[in-house]
Formats: sequence, structure tokens, C-alpha cells
Amino acid sequence: MQRILNIIQIIISIGLIATILLQQRSAGGSTIFGGGSSANYYTKRGFEKILFISAIILASLFIISAFLNLLM
Repeated sequence: MQRILNIIQIIISIGLIATILLQQRSAGGSTIFGGGSSANYYTKRGFEKILFISAIILASLFIISAFLNLLM
């Protein structure tokens, strides 16, 4: 059971990394340091929304699997 849970956790983590890397980034690097304006907010639509929701679901599944792995 432990081995199956580890394999599932690896698959979830690879999917999570892929969805995070595929998401659109902001245009400038200055927004990291607070240089961006608040007018950059927009609504997610289409494939970007699917990636965003799947990243949330995969992160939740990863946390649950890590907790189950801790209990076993």
C-alpha cells in the first residue's frame, strides 16, 4: 500500500508541476517587487481557467496523499 501511495504522489506532483508551469505569467518582472499596478487583474477564461482549477485540485490531492502517507 505504501508503494502505491508513493507512486500516486509522484504522478500528482508531476501533474501539479506541469499545470503550474503552463499557466500564464505576468508581463514584467517588476511586479515581483511591487512595481505593478492593480489594473492588471483580468478574468480567467477557457484553457487558462481549466489549468487554474486543475492546479487547485491537484494541490489538494497532493496534500491529502501526503497526509495519508504520513499516517501509514
